[in-house]
Amino acid sequence: MTSNLQSTSLSSSLYDQDYCLWLETTAKLLREREIEQLDFEHLIAEIEDMGKEKRRELKNRLIVLLMHLLKYQFQPEKRSSSWINTIWEQFYQIESLLEDSPSLKPYYLEIFSDCYLKAVRAASSETKLPAQDFPTDSPFLPVDVISPEFIVTLVSQEEF
Repeated sequence: MTSNLQSTSLSSSLYDQDYCLWLETTAKLLREREIEQLDFEHLIAEIEDMGKEKRRELKNRLIVLLMHLLKYQFQPEKRSSSWINTIWEQFYQIESLLEDSPSLKPYYLEIFSDCYLKAVRAASSETKLPAQDFPTDSPFLPVDVISPEFIVTLVSQEEF
């Protein structure tokens, strides 16, 4: 029993001293089914953080996507291929997140309105247009924003 406690303690201190080595060691212990030597406390925290990280990424990408859609819609004279590329990149990354983790879809719907409000603030800051110039509620439906057909229709490459 003492050696197990020492192993766990060693693994736990490894987490603080060399994170990459801790990950490699943890993966090796899992592969070898050496459950008793795992640093459960940090392993659980890391798994929980992975889920939080995906949620943060989805939220951040949605804000950027909505901000660029707003800029594209409200400043047609300043449209650029850079804006279009950003719109597509954010769209593809969100699409990938939702394909990899379909359980994020309800979260996407839950955060959409809040992300839109943040996108309005960001678009206002970047465009120098007053925030009041943008609609209070999103002119884009959540289902449309993750639809490639919608993006193609909205963002026509023919302008460039």
